[in-house]
Amino acid sequence: MYRRNRRSVQFAALAAGTALLATACNAAAKDSASDSSASSGKSFTLVTPDPVGQNEFLKLAVTGVEAAAKAHDGTKKVYQSSDTASEQQNVQAAVDAAPDVIVLVGFEFADLVAQQAEAHPKQQFLVIDACTTKTYKNVSCATFREHEGVYLAGAEAGLLSESGKVGAVDVLDTPQFRRYSDPFAAGAKKVAIKTTASTRFVGGQSPFDDSARAKEQANALLSGGTDQIMAAAAAGNYGVFEAAKAKGAYAYGVDVNQCTSAPGTVVDNVIKKTDVAVEEGIKQVLAGNTGKTISYGLKEGGISLTGLEAGVDTSKCVIADHKDVLTKVEALRDQIVSGELKVDDPAAS
Repeated sequence: MYRRNRRSVQFAALAAGTALLATACNAAAKDSASDSSASSGKSFTLVTPDPVGQNEFLKLAVTGVEAAAKAHDGTKKVYQSSDTASEQQNVQAAVDAAPDVIVLVGFEFADLVAQQAEAHPKQQFLVIDACTTKTYKNVSCATFREHEGVYLAGAEAGLLSESGKVGAVDVLDTPQFRRYSDPFAAGAKKVAIKTTASTRFVGGQSPFDDSARAKEQANALLSGGTDQIMAAAAAGNYGVFEAAKAKGAYAYGVDVNQCTSAPGTVVDNVIKKTDVAVEEGIKQVLAGNTGKTISYGLKEGGISLTGLEAGVDTSKCVIADHKDVLTKVEALRDQIVSGELKVDDPAAS
């Protein structure tokens, strides 16, 4: 669900002469110099759609490429983009450097990768959290089964709800984004059969970056008695958290630990382990398993909940105070991993 706060109209359309950022250029140069002098192994380049900064989702991607460089006695470069023009320039710079693997995070790069893959058939690309429309032998992709983690969060909501009403604030009413709402309802009903669930959609001109509209949708749910809300509104999540806090209700975050943004309000998070997908994806490419899409879910360790990870006690998540709930959710996770329990994917064709 990570999406940056710009080009929202393009995001919605996909679901239905700027230079490289100076700080990114300096960082990449330093990375290149230090790594190249220390090793003659494999080389990897990561291109991000935004400056990494405090973006935990992108920081995990950096961690993944660093781990891969260490594992393969290699080097790494990180190019951080700031807009469409810098994305293009960074991808071109990465291709010109001809590393063993170029890693790109986000669907923003799909078209660029397709063009470069055709022009440079010997260059290997790894796209994280997206893929090209056409299959290429030199383009590998890593996607996530977010719906499995959302189902577990829904189970937590069903067990914790006092009103018996749960809901979700989702960005758009499409199968892909319903992965963050439909399974939430299903998980809640699994553990509390009489639970009722509702979903509200942000929509509008900036569905990925509209805290005000997200807050309005959350308030609509809250006014109807909902006391547990899945926040799947991208940058608008903070509006959902504000609404929940004001009414003494609870919310659930996505991608990274968002409990720190609203301690006492955010119960748990469906986390997407970008580092696992990057490191494992590079490993597969180097092994010759290219041109494929690998899906990461609970079984592969690519999707989890903050509550199921080490460090939950210091996470500032409400779920840390409900060990009994976590025990039940762990049992559901194990059933999903073993195949005993199947979570329906709204985006499945």
